[in-house]
Amino acid sequence: MSRLGHKIKAVLHQVHSIAGLVLALLLSLIALTGTIMSFEDEILDHLNAGIMQVAPRTTPALMPDELVARLKAGKVSAVTLASDPSAAVRVRFARDEQGARPSSLYIDPYDAHVLGTPRGEEFFATVRRLHRWLLIPGDAKGWGRQITGVAALGLIVMLISGLVLRWPRRASSVKMWLKPNLGLSGRGLHRSLHAVLGTWVLPIYLVMTLTGLWYSFDWYKDGVVWLLSRPQVGVAKMQPKAPRAAGGRETVQPIGFDRAWSTLLHEEGSRFSRALLTLPAGPGTVIRIRSWGKDSTLDTTRDEFRIDAVTGQVVSAERYANKSLGEKIIANLLDIHRGAILGWPGKLAFMIAAMLMPLFAITGVLLYLSRRKLRPSRQRAPLSDNAADRAGERQVAALGDAKGELDGIELRQVQ
Repeated sequence: MSRLGHKIKAVLHQVHSIAGLVLALLLSLIALTGTIMSFEDEILDHLNAGIMQVAPRTTPALMPDELVARLKAGKVSAVTLASDPSAAVRVRFARDEQGARPSSLYIDPYDAHVLGTPRGEEFFATVRRLHRWLLIPGDAKGWGRQITGVAALGLIVMLISGLVLRWPRRASSVKMWLKPNLGLSGRGLHRSLHAVLGTWVLPIYLVMTLTGLWYSFDWYKDGVVWLLSRPQVGVAKMQPKAPRAAGGRETVQPIGFDRAWSTLLHEEGSRFSRALLTLPAGPGTVIRIRSWGKDSTLDTTRDEFRIDAVTGQVVSAERYANKSLGEKIIANLLDIHRGAILGWPGKLAFMIAAMLMPLFAITGVLLYLSRRKLRPSRQRAPLSDNAADRAGERQVAALGDAKGELDGIELRQVQ
């Protein structure tokens, strides 16, 4: 390798080490929280199986507004309804004045009887906030999302620099990439585990970081949308405003779910399995509805409607089947991020990769400490080498002098 190549690799090694030391703890925290959420849906379904189903009846189910009225609880922000007559209705509440959100409820769709509060919901919500925003106040509007984004960028730098440092000089050495040498000990074992296992999980970490940046930086999200989505045609969809009173002031009237729900049933018929109806956060009258088809296996594979709750008019309809490939990638970013796009084997692989992050942090720190321990001996090595060179030079000079004396003696004998 040329001297320039050695210098480049030395710089990359320093960058890799510094980034790893600075971000080791933070990346381990993000990875472990992601591990916990890998099978969140399956865990919650198992924990709450007893309150998610009801006995189907011959009487028709209540309309959403009637369910909310009979519930007599806090301010409802969303309801999840299903086409399955044995599925319970899930009700979610708006945040209170202190910013806290009450736990959601499962209720009987036929009489609005409260079946219970889902177990594990608050725990996973806290883990999700820790994973995305590090529990920093402000959540998505605070500094937490930028910090996790910087950590993701640092991980990309470490992945690229680590790949360059590990690139084989000969094609035959590629076999050494995929099998750690467990027969080693100490520094050799740490290096083998760090490098070989890092090679295995590098593609998964790249997918995680490239999709995770979507949730951290608006400039990154705008760039992905520009790159993958089709140009939007037509005018922007406007949010219908609340009607004005005679004096010109806007009247804030309560809106319900019924008219939007009836419109969705008319539009979709029996093609959907469940639908999430969310009230507008502001004074608008448009309800957002996410609808999942009966053949949908992913949470992100859904249709999305916006329906005016007052008139029942469909403001917009975005069907998953009509999206381009790039738009489907954008829609599925969350499932790509956690490996669910590949089914449960993908989720398992991504979970194992995330679990290995602390191993890289530990072995990386041990390698750094062992290098610092070896540094004094390396600094003494050049001195001993120079001393050996000087001793060799003295031996050569002595041999030369001896040879000169022998030549002189032979010359005198000849004379």
